[in-house]
Amino acid sequence: MKRLSFIISLLCFSIWTQAQILNVSDFGVKPNTFVDVTESVQQVINASSENENTTIVFPKGRYDFWPDKAEKREYFITNTSSETDCPSKIKSVGLLFENKKNITVEGNGSLFVFHGKMTCWAINKSENIKFKNISVDFERPTMSEMTFLEVYPDSIIAAIHPDSKYAVIDNKLKWYGEKWGMNTYFTLLVDTIQGTNMYSSSDPIQQSKATVLNPLKVKFEGDFSNTNYKAGKIFTLRDHIRDHVGVFVNLSKNVQFENLNMHYMHGLGIVSQFSENLYYKNITIVPSHGRAIAAFADGMHFSGCKGSIKIESCHFKGLHDDPVNVHGTYLQIKEINTPNFITVKFMHAQTYGMPAFFENDSIAFVHSPTLQTKGFGIIKSVKRLSDREIQLELTKPLPKEINKGDAIENITWTPSLDIRNCKFEMTNTRGLLVTTPKKVIIENNHFYRTGMYAIMIAADAGSWYESGAVNDVLIRNNVFEECGYNIPSKDYVIAIIPENHEYAKNDWVHRNIKIENNTFKINGNLILKAKSTQGLIFKNNLIEYAPFVSPLDKDLPKTNASFDLDNCSKVIISNNIYKLPSQISVNYNRMKQTDIKSDKKEKLIFN
Repeated sequence: MKRLSFIISLLCFSIWTQAQILNVSDFGVKPNTFVDVTESVQQVINASSENENTTIVFPKGRYDFWPDKAEKREYFITNTSSETDCPSKIKSVGLLFENKKNITVEGNGSLFVFHGKMTCWAINKSENIKFKNISVDFERPTMSEMTFLEVYPDSIIAAIHPDSKYAVIDNKLKWYGEKWGMNTYFTLLVDTIQGTNMYSSSDPIQQSKATVLNPLKVKFEGDFSNTNYKAGKIFTLRDHIRDHVGVFVNLSKNVQFENLNMHYMHGLGIVSQFSENLYYKNITIVPSHGRAIAAFADGMHFSGCKGSIKIESCHFKGLHDDPVNVHGTYLQIKEINTPNFITVKFMHAQTYGMPAFFENDSIAFVHSPTLQTKGFGIIKSVKRLSDREIQLELTKPLPKEINKGDAIENITWTPSLDIRNCKFEMTNTRGLLVTTPKKVIIENNHFYRTGMYAIMIAADAGSWYESGAVNDVLIRNNVFEECGYNIPSKDYVIAIIPENHEYAKNDWVHRNIKIENNTFKINGNLILKAKSTQGLIFKNNLIEYAPFVSPLDKDLPKTNASFDLDNCSKVIISNNIYKLPSQISVNYNRMKQTDIKSDKKEKLIFN
């Protein structure tokens, strides 16, 4: 009887795991036709069976996707848009995977070209989904670019990139695309030789008189005397509204992306939200066709995920915001209805509407001014009151120390993070933002000329409301090269800067951060800034001087190479090698010098 039962189980397992191959050409989808394949590809996806491991195969070639016949879904996506700047949350999705399991999309090196404004693909409430061997681009990126050929106080001649469509109407230059135009502008000036991005303004260009010299060359006449415009630099412009994202992974599990070239993404890049076990390997977010920008905003953005996040051998270059950001979300307590019922609210304009809590989730109660955890709870039930507000029933009364205006954090949905063998470059902002209480390993990466901090560990319950406190971070065997040039007087290579505004004894926010065996090539003398951190170790690092002229064309600070510590404890600075023209200072505040242990050979100057 047992043997029969075993045979039946084996047969059921073999039926469940049998392979299904769906070649898109069998559904009439042919490469290199330039026709809209969106509807036909969706038919292929819908034909996949839950009972089989399905591989959807694209013969190598170009495939075009348009929003007209794309699936439409309402998605509330973190860090994207407010009710005012983008009231509709309806997204046009090129490839939609909804309630799907066990699917591999094999691109065989194909190029997926998207048109208009679209989310390239969305994985929603699905499991075991893998994309591999695909390149992504937009026929008309929503980023417009032009190179300044000649710059004078009263005129500019610029070469328009062929991918950037424009018209001159009433002597004013107007950018447009496939069923979209631009009325507001966010701009960066890019130096592809130096590999730097810096903020700029579009006002002088918008206010000038434009004349077409030839289809790809325009002359501007106006006042450019007080700009940072320079010949040879690329002026990049986009709308500030994040109405789509590049890729959306939502409420899903076991998602893998491998060997993807994301040459352009509209809005935030790859956004993963309330998903579990994500593995992204050999992803390049790098522009193509001589363009300077590959992502409208962040490269990879993770909010409220759990399990593990692994980012391996990825390359980020030419972004209008941070390459990687990993965080949760603090919601503010707006009303204590009863000791067991509270109403909480999404506070940041761009983050709201998503299901931030589920039954049986564990939460932390956080005193907002200090960011101190004052207790824990378990959610019994969740009631959505509006896009902004949620009512939570707790299994036990909330802590007496917590009041209206304080915050809660979902600690069930927090991931471990492993980032290895990646390169971060040519971004005006940070390289990597990390706030998660689980184990974090940042190893064997190269941070090259990030405009601000290479690594930032924050947490705040008053601005972006991005949680939470870190407890175990290892930053090891990385190279930090000439980072922090956009604000030389403030931008340390690594910044641990929680936004707590009140201090009390032993009120550390972050704990157990180890920075070891890294190479720092610095030009601004600012090495490490840490605030409200206990257990900070900085050892066995090489710090050497790198002669680099800031794109700001300002002299860099002449202060000593420095560490800046505020309200920290159990700090160790030891066994580092300094090859610098100046001495090394340690500035400390709201703490004692005895909170810092160092070797005498460090020759530190304490201030």
